[in-house]
Amino acid sequence: MELGISPIVTSGLVMQLLSGTRAIVIDPSDREQALLYQGVQKLLGLGITLVEAIVYVMSGMYGDLDKLGMGNAIMIVLQLFIAGVIVLLLDEMLQKGYGMGSGISLFIATNICENIIWKTFSPTTLNMGKGPEFEGAVIAMFHLLITRQDKLGALREAFYRQNLPNITQLMATIIVFLVVIYIQGFRVDLPLKATNSRGLSGRKLPIKLFYTSNIPVILQTALVSNLHFFSQLLHRKFAGNLFVRLFGEWRANTGGLYVPIGGLAYYISPPRTFIEIISDPLHTSIYMIFILGSCAVFSRVWIDISGSSAADVARTLEEQKLVIKGYKSASVVKVLSRYIPTAAAFGGICIGALSVFADLVGALGSGTSILLAVSIVTNYYEMYAREQHQESVVFSSRDFLMG
Repeated sequence: MELGISPIVTSGLVMQLLSGTRAIVIDPSDREQALLYQGVQKLLGLGITLVEAIVYVMSGMYGDLDKLGMGNAIMIVLQLFIAGVIVLLLDEMLQKGYGMGSGISLFIATNICENIIWKTFSPTTLNMGKGPEFEGAVIAMFHLLITRQDKLGALREAFYRQNLPNITQLMATIIVFLVVIYIQGFRVDLPLKATNSRGLSGRKLPIKLFYTSNIPVILQTALVSNLHFFSQLLHRKFAGNLFVRLFGEWRANTGGLYVPIGGLAYYISPPRTFIEIISDPLHTSIYMIFILGSCAVFSRVWIDISGSSAADVARTLEEQKLVIKGYKSASVVKVLSRYIPTAAAFGGICIGALSVFADLVGALGSGTSILLAVSIVTNYYEMYAREQHQESVVFSSRDFLMG
């Protein structure tokens, strides 16, 4: 699973962009066109998976190609490609109704939550220069309290140790989770009324602060992921080239993972420690501006290419014979234009600000990953609650009719 879901997400974004810009035109109500669109998207995803797998191996990501051998290289490419096929099939299974939501969202949430749980309770021991230490923050705290005579020093070490997860980072993660859950409830409800006297009354059109949900974070993450991917590959092959160094310089850390240390890839990556925030304010400033700006732009553009703009919502209300209470049908677009673009742009900025906050306070994982996990889990909860409500209504109606 080295490539993860990046190829599948990238293919979906490319197809959505082509559809939103009218480069390709399909009718979603036409079953054949919808199936053709989905088929092309999956084929594109498999093509991107195969290309990235070949580039990974040829760039020396798994060792020198000459030492690796042609047979081993082909086996690695096949392994990466088959992993992408499995991800695609699992996503297809959920889309066919064997589960809830999207497989891509479920994979993202599972991976992020697994990473946080592992950094909290991992029993793995690592030697960072001061002897063996447990990787998990909670296990490390109990181990330090049990084995050290200086309990206050043990607590200080557990809360502020460097290069490994600590209790302060765990607390910051919990705070970010709670803040995101709280802010997700912000919304404006516009009252609706039916254009005919027999229509239903009391309905409302909710416009959430996070109007585009987690889409800005997904787009921003996909952009950074692809930039890092190509930057690291180029650096492995042409480390001395000036333009490659401007694109990004990479170096292995104590854990053996490559991290950016210069160039564009470095400045769009979050600062790794509080000391780095203070010592390199230029990096911190550029990173904040990039996150806030990209999330706002992606959120604002997404409503136009995804069919959720003010004009699209007004068209949907017109088809349902609904208008905003107190306004005529001709004024609905104008009223919605006051709320939807503002909610999209400001919501994107808020998402970016929360992501930056999570990175700066040192939450476990990146700020974007935490936002993705919270929004996906919240969406699944709302989906489950909605289905439970619908089932209760159906059973109540059946009991009433039978009684």
